[in-house]
Amino acid sequence: MISLYRADDPTDEIADSANGLWESTLDALPRVGIAVVFILLGWLLSRGVRWVMLRYWMSRQTPSFARVMSKVVGWVMFAVIILLAIAVTFPSVKPVDLLAGLGFFSVAVGFAFQDILENTLSGILLLFRQPFRSGDQITVMERSGTVAGITIRETRLTTFDGELVVIPNRDVYKNVIDVHTSDDLHRIDFVVGIAYENDAGEATREIVEAVAAVENVHDSPAPQALVEELGVSTVDIRVMFWVDSRRANSIQVKDATIKAVKRRLDSAGIEMPADIVALQATPSFKAALQNDAEVTPAGSVRVDPDS
Repeated sequence: MISLYRADDPTDEIADSANGLWESTLDALPRVGIAVVFILLGWLLSRGVRWVMLRYWMSRQTPSFARVMSKVVGWVMFAVIILLAIAVTFPSVKPVDLLAGLGFFSVAVGFAFQDILENTLSGILLLFRQPFRSGDQITVMERSGTVAGITIRETRLTTFDGELVVIPNRDVYKNVIDVHTSDDLHRIDFVVGIAYENDAGEATREIVEAVAAVENVHDSPAPQALVEELGVSTVDIRVMFWVDSRRANSIQVKDATIKAVKRRLDSAGIEMPADIVALQATPSFKAALQNDAEVTPAGSVRVDPDS
């Protein structure tokens, strides 16, 4: 007796697969619904934690630190809740598998969003190190201004001309930063040239007295006037004094100080001469003065061939 084997109809296989998928979906719907509710509650919880952390850090840290770090805490917490929701929806997925997949995903995202992640990490490091704070006046990458704030991606400066400059955090972190308001005081200096005929000792005493009398010049450290160099036509004196570190105040005090020094030296009869320029008479210049030769526009003497 011969038995014949007939393969199942492909249509029946597709139908069985579709039915199995549909049944699996129906079985998973309650878990999916629970996961969605879990994610929504987690999102609300992360927002609440973010709000609480923002208020907590606002009273203990800078506003920029509070805003950025509260966002980071909120997003990290929400990411953990999403992972838990996936584990609830798909019980066959183990936490180890989630962590492995998350690691691979992080590497892929790191390559795709390298600049964004670098700026974010640089911003977090700047907030923890705090080389400057909102309101400080700094110079970075040849741009000067007042720090308006540090976000996750960039540092915002308001220049002294009133313009907004946005600098990526990675550029701020990698470059030299001059923090002009790190201390309450900073030193200003300028040079005054007096004539060789005047007494340098008397001039420095007059200058120090004039500077000390200017409003907003601090007496500790005391103003100084020191001979710096014997120039070609003047004895150069460097004037140094300390003022509040804010730029607007520095400019105003320096203006008042220079005016006070000039008035004091003028009243003391101490001369501040201009640079002495020595002129050497060339043949063409001499000929032009004596009017005995014709000088070309280029400055040479035109010679008459018949003479």
